[in-house]
Amino acid sequence: MSTSFEKIRLASQKLQNIAHNTPLLTSSTLNELTGFDVYIKAENFQRVGAFKFRGAYNAISKLSDDQKAKGVITHSSGNHAQAIALAGKLFNVKTVIVMPKNAPEVKVLATKGYGAEVVFSEPNVKSREDTTESLVQQHGYTFIHPYNNNDVIEGQGTATVEVLDKLHSLDAIITPVGGGGLLSGTSIVAKESKKIKFVFGAEPEQADDAFRSFKAKTLIKEGTPNTIADGLRTYLSELTFGYISKYVDEIITVSEQEIVEAMKFLFQRMKIVVEPSGAVPVAALIKLSKSSSALKKGSKVACIISGGNIDLTEFFKKFEATP
Repeated sequence: MSTSFEKIRLASQKLQNIAHNTPLLTSSTLNELTGFDVYIKAENFQRVGAFKFRGAYNAISKLSDDQKAKGVITHSSGNHAQAIALAGKLFNVKTVIVMPKNAPEVKVLATKGYGAEVVFSEPNVKSREDTTESLVQQHGYTFIHPYNNNDVIEGQGTATVEVLDKLHSLDAIITPVGGGGLLSGTSIVAKESKKIKFVFGAEPEQADDAFRSFKAKTLIKEGTPNTIADGLRTYLSELTFGYISKYVDEIITVSEQEIVEAMKFLFQRMKIVVEPSGAVPVAALIKLSKSSSALKKGSKVACIISGGNIDLTEFFKKFEATP
């Protein structure tokens, strides 16, 4: 079973007045730097601070009354966790979130703040999955996977529907890729609508399983992701790899330094708070502008900034009064 542009359109209608229709931001400096006509889809302004709310709400909305009564569970390092917690709260559905012990504290606290029960696992995929499966067996929860779920993918694709509602057509769109839910939904809208010519995924060099899978034309789930972009430390699934293989034109990898420089640009020049994962597409955009033969100068390009949930505790300590 697969999803489609039409299903994503329906999800977009369902999310009207529920999810924020986030703004498209522009920067003349970024245009000059890249030579492109750039639009930033600011999903850092989305509810829970990330695009993940879209997919979580769409998925829970489709559950049966019995499933809602028993509750839902997921595993996530942060943004999907918060998204499921808030969506569950809106539907009055119990939510249980399995989070790795090393998840950013700001995301753990936010998840609990939305009313979810948090269960910690070891910081690896097997532990997260095993802990989740055990709880499903014990309590009958419905598992909502962060990206290996067509209902979730449909929700994530609604961000690109909103982009096209305003811009009508694009030469290219760039999104980050971790598990591939956002890139899958984006690419389906782009290619099935025939309104976006190129789709690029953006990934850290130190978590490059999607890049390697794309090049090898086979799903690769190996390596030890070690990147500041904590939201992109996951592997593609068979489902998302299928969509990406069919619809995505290229996956661009960027260094940790390039990610930091993109974050600095967004903070300093555009005055927006962006987490490392969200800055990866802008890093890829800058890199693309220096090497791409596919995109000409003046090309109309959108970047989806996936989220803004970053712990700024250490930053603000610099401004605290000293005794």
